Amino acid sequence: MAKRYMEVATEKQSLVCLAADRNTMAGLMALIEAVGPHVAALKTHVDLVDDWSPEAWIAFCEAAAQANLLVFEDRKFADIGGISRAQMAGKYDIRSWSDLVTAHLISGPDIVDGLQAGWSDVGRQGGVLLLAQMSSRGNLLHPAYTDEVVAKGKEHAGVFGFIGNGSRPAELAGLRSKVGDTKMIWTPGVNLAVGDGAMGQRYGDPMEAVLAGSDCVIVGSGIHKANDPAQAAKAYADASWAGLMKRNG
Repeated sequence: MAKRYMEVATEKQSLVCLAADRNTMAGLMALIEAVGPHVAALKTHVDLVDDWSPEAWIAFCEAAAQANLLVFEDRKFADIGGISRAQMAGKYDIRSWSDLVTAHLISGPDIVDGLQAGWSDVGRQGGVLLLAQMSSRGNLLHPAYTDEVVAKGKEHAGVFGFIGNGSRPAELAGLRSKVGDTKMIWTPGVNLAVGDGAMGQRYGDPMEAVLAGSDCVIVGSGIHKANDPAQAAKAYADASWAGLMKRNG
């Protein structure tokens, strides 16, 4: 999965994952059409879509595949392995269309086994991103917890990588030093307009995040609320790719 992501990122010269936080299927489809050439992945919250239906979601995932986009369901699983496996099925059948999912490790590493079993149940493969840091004010992912997540996640083949804090480059650089080069780090909390946002969100510069060790910057309102989402997506793609080129020197 990491190889597939980097192939897409290289083709598009973009380390951008769009947080596709729209609550209608038409809105989601419009985003794919507008920004598909400039982003490598879409981060979804399937349970936020007001007019969701299995048929419409299948069409959405097919459109994402045609645009060469990974689909990343930000479910933040947190239960025991058996329940997480069952949650990958259910009404939304996340196992059948997601390439990546997020999870907390609070219940222990068996959750990764459960999520991987969910994909295996339908003959697919996917990757788990463990939340090691968050960008929201007052979050409880303290350094000691982060260290435990990294230590256990690095040992598990089913872990694609970690979610880091894109709004604080120094924290992110520290996470990269702990993670090493064997796992990905994806980072929310980035915006070309840095500073504090609504509801406790903080934003840092996307290029600085990549220089600090991010392999993918997750961008939401900076793209989907822009007057011209396509132009905004390209600006983020250019900033992220420039950061990677500078990082690799």
